[in-house]
Amino acid sequence: MRYISTRGQAPALNFEDVLLAGLASDGGLYVPENLPRFTVEEIASWAGLPYHELAFRVMHPFVAGSIPDADFKKILEATYANFAHSSVAPLRQLNGNEWVLELFHGPTLAFKDFALQLLGRLLDYVLAKRGERVVIMGATSGDTGSAAIEGCKACENVDIFIMHPHNRVSEVQRRQMTTILGDNIHNIAIEGNFDDCQEMVKASFADQGFLKGIRLVAVNSINWARIMAQIVYYFHAALQLGGPARSIAFSVPTGNFGDIFAGYLARNMGLPVSQLIVATNRNDILHRFMSGNRYDKDTLHPSLSPSMDIMVSSNFERLLFDLHGRNGAAVAALLDSFKATGKLSVEEDRWTEARRLFDSLAVSDEQTCETIAEVFKTTGEILDPHTAIGVRAARECRRSLDIPMVILGTAHPVKFPEAVEKAEVKATLNLPAHLADLFQRPERCTVLANDLKAVQAFVSQHGNRGKPL
Repeated sequence: MRYISTRGQAPALNFEDVLLAGLASDGGLYVPENLPRFTVEEIASWAGLPYHELAFRVMHPFVAGSIPDADFKKILEATYANFAHSSVAPLRQLNGNEWVLELFHGPTLAFKDFALQLLGRLLDYVLAKRGERVVIMGATSGDTGSAAIEGCKACENVDIFIMHPHNRVSEVQRRQMTTILGDNIHNIAIEGNFDDCQEMVKASFADQGFLKGIRLVAVNSINWARIMAQIVYYFHAALQLGGPARSIAFSVPTGNFGDIFAGYLARNMGLPVSQLIVATNRNDILHRFMSGNRYDKDTLHPSLSPSMDIMVSSNFERLLFDLHGRNGAAVAALLDSFKATGKLSVEEDRWTEARRLFDSLAVSDEQTCETIAEVFKTTGEILDPHTAIGVRAARECRRSLDIPMVILGTAHPVKFPEAVEKAEVKATLNLPAHLADLFQRPERCTVLANDLKAVQAFVSQHGNRGKPL
């Protein structure tokens, strides 16, 4: 399997090199040169497989030639062995044909664990083989950071620096990052928003001189391995609900477009998916594109669903690449114009093509709370605010009641007590046993100005297990 850049000017790479590269040298994102496709019969034969075995079937084509089968199977089995539910990603029924796919049974209680527990193990495997050491720089709007730290904390050849927007993540999210102490772990609170953090990561990839020769690796969803791992649970859900003999619809809470892009890829790999719903909060750039062909920058607003407080969605570029016939030059020109003007739209026929599969909805904080309250009243289930947005969007955008609707349950509600409290849900939220003492654990975090040079100087000073690079 070879990987090419969405902007067409970077060399094609194998999986191992893509894992370590993250962002392409031309500023684009890597995607498979040719997407594998499975037959209905092949997918049907996977029914009943344990999650790690299904993951091997789905992801094997992406790593073939880079990781021997036996080694990859061991990595996958270890990755999903530490999830709290035997099903790894169980389905919970809300009503007759509406289901929540619970993706929060991993160590940090969020869907990011599915990819980042794997990414940490893949990095350790590849770096040990190569005898290399790397620096990870990541930006998080809440959940990626803790999942990345948890997934990479034991990596012998990694120093990890995670930036989050200061005072703009929930307390549980913050503590899940800042209470993991280690010489190779560094939390940075940036006096800005998530997009500021993300821009600094991208700028650092573009000019890595401050690292003095050490390679920079991405853990954000610009890294192909993140997307690859998320494709699996679409197959997992569909197989439990009669797929591939019947089609399935999905509603996906998303800000950076990575999780829903994985669903788009699952469909293109042969899984019958009739509809993908982009569920957003008031930071609705994706909804504005899907509903009106306007991908325009706007003011970023803090919300009760902070993991989706994102103004510019990095993975949207991967969809643009497909919508433009995989023409890297056209995508590069489009994004250069967007960088200059803050506005983007595509030709009408390309937008119409996207709308064949995608619908979207922007949900306010008030509507989010209403949905949390309504679902609790009718089912006794407590939703986190992001999942509640997915439920609201599913109910308002659903095309057919005959097709099972799966809402991706992206986080455990205990991570967002403020939203549950505002919804006036009278229920006790308890941290699971492995996090029971979270609020008593010491924290370590550095607050830095929204300044690229200051961040890069900090990384240079504290890399290499706390020693200057």
